[in-house]
Amino acid sequence: MATNAAVPAPRQEARCPVTAPRAPREVDLAEAEDFITQFHTETTPAETLEGRLHQVRSEIDATGTYTHTLDELTFGARVAWRNSARCIGRLYWNSLRLRDMRHVESPAGVATECVEHLRDATRGGRIRSTITVFAPDRPGNPGPRIHNEQLVRYAGHRTASGKVRGDGRNTDITDLARALGWQRPEPPGRFDVLPIIVSSGTCAPEIFEIPPDAVLEVPLSHPDHEWFADLRLRWHAVPAISNMPLVVGGVTYPAAPFNGWYLGTEIGARNLVDADRYDLLPVIAERLGMDTSSERTLWRDRAMVEMVRAVQHSFDAAGVTMADHHGESKRFLTHVAREEKAGRRCPADWSWIVPPVSGGLTPVYHRYYDEPDPELRPAFISPQRTS
Repeated sequence: MATNAAVPAPRQEARCPVTAPRAPREVDLAEAEDFITQFHTETTPAETLEGRLHQVRSEIDATGTYTHTLDELTFGARVAWRNSARCIGRLYWNSLRLRDMRHVESPAGVATECVEHLRDATRGGRIRSTITVFAPDRPGNPGPRIHNEQLVRYAGHRTASGKVRGDGRNTDITDLARALGWQRPEPPGRFDVLPIIVSSGTCAPEIFEIPPDAVLEVPLSHPDHEWFADLRLRWHAVPAISNMPLVVGGVTYPAAPFNGWYLGTEIGARNLVDADRYDLLPVIAERLGMDTSSERTLWRDRAMVEMVRAVQHSFDAAGVTMADHHGESKRFLTHVAREEKAGRRCPADWSWIVPPVSGGLTPVYHRYYDEPDPELRPAFISPQRTS
């Protein structure tokens, strides 16, 4: 019988090497007031600003925190995307779809809804920008946490020879999953989907397998080279970031996975070719018959372009939403112009906005941006920073 729930793997008694979160503090009243004021400035809620501020002040005074309305949370999540200095796709910030799961805090419940998030966002390849928000931190009571960097990540298996089979970025999370009882495929593969690792409060993490039907993967081929398909490469369709807490009006939602869709260069010029990940440029260059004896032959550059072509071609052939770095660069400048017209700053991290391929050929390369502000809120914050 098919099930919509993530399947829990057997528990293991051994403690896992994950630091328990610090006990959350009371919400800062000034931060809450600033957000409520911003919400009322940019939208047209039915209630008055003073009336809502009175409610929030009273609730914080009584409990140390407060509860966002659905409209406030939706607005906060969208503005957090708008404030994300490393994201080139912010033109679409106001279309982010919210799944309100604030009543869910058990590990099994969180894992189940993460699987539903993947299904809901994938839509057979017509990727929809989606965020699922789980229970928030409350004073003295941490909310649930997802320890995976993304909901879908490929394992990095350490081998006896010291090499890594799979994604070298994910060796630590793979080790953690195995310590918690994950039974990896034997023999281990290059594209084994890791289980979701979730903890609730100060309890030890638990692991949950992702059902195969929840992960859409695209097999990679090349428009000109038939041999490329023989490499048996693939990548998953939905990049759902899952370890960045969402902070809205002083309230922290530690588990709030969100996704847009891939840029072709993310996969073709980083994930599959970075030396500490799949390191496939030498393989591609060899199959293309390139001279790799010197960097001056530019074999890496040429091989990378062919890899990006293969990724873009494959996603297009599979009918899976994917942006390209030229089009998205133009759309980002449209977003910057709109923000400037609205009288808002548009912080941007140049090193992330400029694509890793043909950067100088894109319009985002040829200008400066407002410096990123780590204190700007609402925001998705680094998992190392929780305030």
